[in-house]
Amino acid sequence: MIPDTVRIGSVPYLNAVPLTCGLEGRCSFLPPSTLAAELRSGRIDAALLSVTEALFAPGYPIVDGVAIASDGPVFSVFLAHQDPLDERLTEVHLDPASCTSVNLLRVLLAARGLSPRFSPLADYGREQMPRNVLLIGDPAIRFALGPHPHQIWDLGAAWKEWTGLPFVYAVWAVREAAATPALANGLRAAREQGVNAMSHWVEHRPEFTREFRQAYLGGHIRYGLGDREKAGLERFRQALDTHLIPPRPTVPLRYF
Repeated sequence: MIPDTVRIGSVPYLNAVPLTCGLEGRCSFLPPSTLAAELRSGRIDAALLSVTEALFAPGYPIVDGVAIASDGPVFSVFLAHQDPLDERLTEVHLDPASCTSVNLLRVLLAARGLSPRFSPLADYGREQMPRNVLLIGDPAIRFALGPHPHQIWDLGAAWKEWTGLPFVYAVWAVREAAATPALANGLRAAREQGVNAMSHWVEHRPEFTREFRQAYLGGHIRYGLGDREKAGLERFRQALDTHLIPPRPTVPLRYF
C-alpha cells in the first residue's frame, strides 16, 4: 500500500488513466511541464513524469515495470505540418505543455539534418493553428480527429522506423526520500489493476468514441517497462547526447 504521506501527480490525459487506477482521489492532475516543476520543488513526491525530465535531472529513481510507451504509432504525439519535412521546414510551434515530445522531435529532425526555429504555441484554436505545430495529449487527438489541412507525422512511428525500438514517453519518477518498496509496489499494483480493467475504460470513459478508445488504449499505448522499452530509453538518451543543441548532459536511469 502506498503510504498516505506520499504526494502523487499525474497527467490529465486519457493515456494515463490505467496507471492511476484506485489513486484518482489522491492525485494532482497537471500538464507534463507543470508536473516536472512540482516534483523539482518537492511539492509532490512521485510523478508520472516526462522521461526527459528524469534523463536530465539526477536523483529520481524510476519505478520498474511501469511506463507510458508505444511500439510504433502513438497518435497523441505528432508534428502537424503543412511544410515538407525538408529544408523548407523553418519554424515549428510547440505545445507549451510538452517536455519529452519536443526533445523527441528535435532528435528526429536532427537525424534528417533539420534544425528549425521553435516557437511557443499561443492558441489551440483550429483557425489560428500554425503551419507546423507539435501537439500532444488529448488536445492533439481532438485536432487529429477533426478537419484540418495538415499532414500528421506521428513521432512514435518515426522513432520506431528510425530505431526499431519502442519509445517511452513517461515513467513514474520519485524523489529519493520517497523511493520505498511500498511506493513502487503500490504503483505497480495500480497499473495491474488499471490494465486489467481496460475493457471498462474502453466502454465508459467519456473521451472521444468507443472505437477510438479501443484502438488507442488497447493498441497504441503500452504500459509496461521491460527490456525493449529500457533499450529504447537508452537509445533515446544516446540520441539526446548526440543531437541536442545546445548540449545538455543526460544521466543513466535507476530503477527500483
